[in-house]
Amino acid sequence: MKLLIDTHIIIWLYEGNKKLSAKARDMITDLNNEIYFSTLSIFEIELKHKNNPENMPHSGEEIISYCKTFGFKPLTLELNHVLTFKTLKRKEGKPLHKDPFDNLLLAQAVAEEMMFITHDEHIAEYDSENIFKV
Repeated sequence: MKLLIDTHIIIWLYEGNKKLSAKARDMITDLNNEIYFSTLSIFEIELKHKNNPENMPHSGEEIISYCKTFGFKPLTLELNHVLTFKTLKRKEGKPLHKDPFDNLLLAQAVAEEMMFITHDEHIAEYDSENIFKV
């Protein structure tokens, strides 16, 4: 299975954070799965690192190196990913999710037929079979 990991999941892996569930860890370490990280996540990390390094002490370079060390594959943002965003539907009664990074990460997963691993409750409010909330 192809898995796209959300930005905070990458950070939790990097930091060894115990918030990452055993199920998510098992999925990510399963050698039968292909693990991807998005260039959007790297941009989000760089943005936060530049603007608020005390809250985001990790640089994009550190995270890229970590991901590559563990065999995670980069996924670049493509036009079809951006256009897939318009096909995403929220569950009935759920408000819009305004985070552009989250929206585009999910669109990438949908466009590439990947499972999106996230902890974000607002992402889980999308009506999509491509979401695995940990």
